[in-house]
Amino acid sequence: MSDRPNIVFILTDQQRYDSIRALGFPHVDTPNLDRLVNEGTSFDRTYVTAPSCSPSRASLFSGTYPHTNGVFRNDEAWNYCWVQSLNSTGYHCVNVGKMHTWPVEGAFGFHERHVTENKDRAHPNLPFYLDNWDKAIWSQGYEKPSRQTYRHLPDYSERLGSFIWELPKNLHPDVFVPQTACMWLDRYTGEEPFFLQVGIPGPHPPYDPLQSYLDRYEDRELPMPIRDYDLDSQPKPIRELRRNHLDNDHDAVVHLENPTDEQMRRQRAHYYANVTMIDEQVGQIVEALERRGVLENTIIIFSSDHGDCLNDHGHSQKWNMYEQSVHVPAILWGPGIPAGRRISDLVSLMDLGPTILELGGVEPPSWMEAQSLCPYFRDTPPPRRDCVFAEHASDAILTGTAFISMVLVGDWKLVHFIDSDEGQLFDLSSDPGERRNRWDDPECVDKKNQLVGRLLTWRIESDIKTQTFRNALSGTESRRA
Repeated sequence: MSDRPNIVFILTDQQRYDSIRALGFPHVDTPNLDRLVNEGTSFDRTYVTAPSCSPSRASLFSGTYPHTNGVFRNDEAWNYCWVQSLNSTGYHCVNVGKMHTWPVEGAFGFHERHVTENKDRAHPNLPFYLDNWDKAIWSQGYEKPSRQTYRHLPDYSERLGSFIWELPKNLHPDVFVPQTACMWLDRYTGEEPFFLQVGIPGPHPPYDPLQSYLDRYEDRELPMPIRDYDLDSQPKPIRELRRNHLDNDHDAVVHLENPTDEQMRRQRAHYYANVTMIDEQVGQIVEALERRGVLENTIIIFSSDHGDCLNDHGHSQKWNMYEQSVHVPAILWGPGIPAGRRISDLVSLMDLGPTILELGGVEPPSWMEAQSLCPYFRDTPPPRRDCVFAEHASDAILTGTAFISMVLVGDWKLVHFIDSDEGQLFDLSSDPGERRNRWDDPECVDKKNQLVGRLLTWRIESDIKTQTFRNALSGTESRRA
């Protein structure tokens, strides 16, 4: 057995922070994730660098912000991935499921890729692609559920993207992907340390659990969306984002202007039932590691690329900077990871990149904007982030602005639009629900100016730190790793 640990990185798609029981949310059944929390270390204030799939993941797998690596939307080419560093130092690197790279099946440092992409790609503007899941469904003689099939339901426009999975359980993407990972763990014959990235497509919509999982939430009291606010107080780009969702059934979600309490409760029950399905599969991966005899030498990391508003603030899915969209769980478990430790410092999702490198015995590149979390596993005080940033641009759905930025310092969050005098400013200590936008509050002028200044400083410091990285990408200098 290698003295370096195996690393299993489970990354879900669109999972909010408040979706794991052990993190303080008893409305969700997540016994396997609870085990990871109770026996591992949870970073309770982890924020994404971009509130959509590929920009967040390109940032995570490069250790740089979107403005540095150039990936602002789902169809922009990835130009670097730190998996290659694990590969070159002796790890066997495998991706099962979704990474949302572009090109979709590019190697990006992996020895093997067994790709499953988004649940619903039935849209003429999306690139044609047949993934492993498409082929598996076709081979069994079924048609893959999507907005094209769900539109035939008489109440399609009333469901808020919530459906029941009618095909065999093993063909559900949130089962198919983890079970493929389990098959790999059972069959791979190599003895070198491995890095296994498992990209589970859910709980991204369509929200489509099996009926048996939904039944668990039938009579359960669930937290309802944040609705006690004035939509007119939201900046125009965010109102236009809402209008885009009202006009389009993105990912089979027909967003409604005034959904009933029952409709919203049903949407959340489906979402949490999806999470419970995923939790069960996390347990299956742990059992496969145990069967292989490597569990005691394996570090498991669990997180998600961004969250989901689920009608909080009147919004569907993500693309905004509300807590439900940018705040995600991040849990590490395994040898050398302290048990039962809860970290309340601000952390960026991309920090998992250099953390994984360091856990694998690889020194992270000096130009990385991400910071390793490994000091938190030791007794010495770590260098703490005093703020986190997120950004998004040039998106086909967030069409009301050319560029949106977020900075969170302590409990103060500022959201800036490059092409608007409007913005958002929230004090999360007194207003955790982000109901009171203080952008135009005379008492907050100094705070607003201070945070806008932090955005300016961040971009300048970012350019200085990443010059070597950018020169390497342009071919003027060899990359130092």
